[in-house]
Amino acid sequence: NLSKEEKEAVVSTQSTGELSALTVGVQGSGWGWLGVDPTTKRLAIAKCANQDPLLPTTGLVPLLGIDVWEHAYYLQYKNVRPQYVAKIWDIVNWKDIQQRYEAVLRQ
Repeated sequence: NLSKEEKEAVVSTQSTGELSALTVGVQGSGWGWLGVDPTTKRLAIAKCANQDPLLPTTGLVPLLGIDVWEHAYYLQYKNVRPQYVAKIWDIVNWKDIQQRYEAVLRQ
């Protein structure tokens, strides 16, 4: 299980809107990511343009990816990317993210 500090770090990333803001700010198509550095075991946020993968691009192991290619949200949200990103938090599977994070911690 995540320690209290680790849970707070994940929730802090969500509640402060850092990941949302970074993701909304992706120019064109791409991804916003919550990842973990496999060396330091610290959580980090990042963005990748187009289809660039997180691990080879940044060295971070992906925990959560937010797709901001237009096809991901256009039919429901038109061109209102911030609204789409805000709604992502309603469906995030935190249990899965925790399992992914714990797997990195065990490495």
